[in-house]
Amino acid sequence: MDLQKILKVVAAIIGVISIFFLGNILSAGDEAIKAGESSGTVNVFMYVSYSILAIAALIVIVFTVLNLVSNTSGLKNKLIGICAFAVLSLVCYFGFANGVESTLKNGDILSANGSKLIGAALYLFYFLALIAGGIMLGFGIKKMVK
Repeated sequence: MDLQKILKVVAAIIGVISIFFLGNILSAGDEAIKAGESSGTVNVFMYVSYSILAIAALIVIVFTVLNLVSNTSGLKNKLIGICAFAVLSLVCYFGFANGVESTLKNGDILSANGSKLIGAALYLFYFLALIAGGIMLGFGIKKMVK
């Protein structure tokens, strides 16, 4: 049995289990969930979801590292990309973002560091979108010229 058939069987089993969980939650009803009567059922399914997400993330990380180790020809380019992303992140955090302590709608207080992290993430998103747009524009112009 090859890997593709095994993965299809595993996906089918997970699908059937998911349908069972969905039916179990739907049979509890919205009012019972809102009232907290079936919070145990929902909590169990949440923990199952968290564990499946953790397993999937672990598998992705393991196979990514294995691919990097087995294919060393592109390792230098991947490391350059990772370092460029890290440098751009640091530039956004230390150079552009400023943190201001503020009160949220629910009364909690957002610290200055949290505000600075959010600002840095927004600046990083804008820079990456600008870089991606510039690359697409550059390749489009290059293709039109040829």
